Amino acid sequence: ISMEFRNLSKVYQDVISDVCHKMGVGMAEFLEKKVDSQHEWDRYCHYVAGLVGIGLSRLFSASELEDAVVGQDTELANSMGLFLQKTNIIRDYLEDQQEGREFWPREVWSRYAKKLSDLAKPENIEVAVQCLNELITNALHHVPDVLTYLARLKNQSVFNFCAIPQVMAIATLAACYNNKQVFRGVVKIRKGQAVTLMMDATNIQAVKAIMYQYVEEIYQKIPSTDPSSNKTQQIIASIRAMSLPGSSITSRHHYSPIYLSCAMLLAALSWQYLSTLSKATEDYVQAGEN
Repeated sequence: ISMEFRNLSKVYQDVISDVCHKMGVGMAEFLEKKVDSQHEWDRYCHYVAGLVGIGLSRLFSASELEDAVVGQDTELANSMGLFLQKTNIIRDYLEDQQEGREFWPREVWSRYAKKLSDLAKPENIEVAVQCLNELITNALHHVPDVLTYLARLKNQSVFNFCAIPQVMAIATLAACYNNKQVFRGVVKIRKGQAVTLMMDATNIQAVKAIMYQYVEEIYQKIPSTDPSSNKTQQIIASIRAMSLPGSSITSRHHYSPIYLSCAMLLAALSWQYLSTLSKATEDYVQAGEN
């Protein structure tokens, strides 16, 4: 790693050094405390994933593959990372509980249970799902930023690299929303579904159509008695306004099979990197607590 780092141009070294330093300081901060407020949830997710989005965006601009604004607008880049990280944290509730990790914000779950682990008890399943829906609603607030960010991208490889993990995340949230199975096992999107998303998310109009499809799926599942129903409907209305279907999804046959394979590999590596980074961070924090 050190040798490869030294082979990079200074402009890239500066970005990587800065982001890694900030990430290390941030991880150290959460060695001593748990995620309490929703603000701290955003802060934790910023350290472990938002900074990845910011660092990558700065690299895209430094390489001149993208305009300078992509790297300068850290708020949008941060949202790209937060959307993926929150999706992982929401989906991995049961696995994290079994491993002794807690990353759901206390400010939210304490309104539904005395202990976070209580949400996994069968007698608490109704309030557990309400808590789940509130967190998914929180995560959905990043989607407008995601769409704005992706609309700025010009390079096709960069677009695919960024877009595919995002559409996988919205599909995952749609599968988790109002789903009791989150507290009983693992909720994942189907492999065929994942491949379709990889093949189709090649332009902003296609991504908007995919986002629209999955927020509509969530909308159809909103219980009228859910405490967060109004907030969920409001953010879905905002996403709809940005992603109303106006054009058909661009045919994937416009791209060569080899190009698509490379794009799919990059996207898969991006998604896996964030997932692995999340797990490594959780293990590190857990080790610190012990």
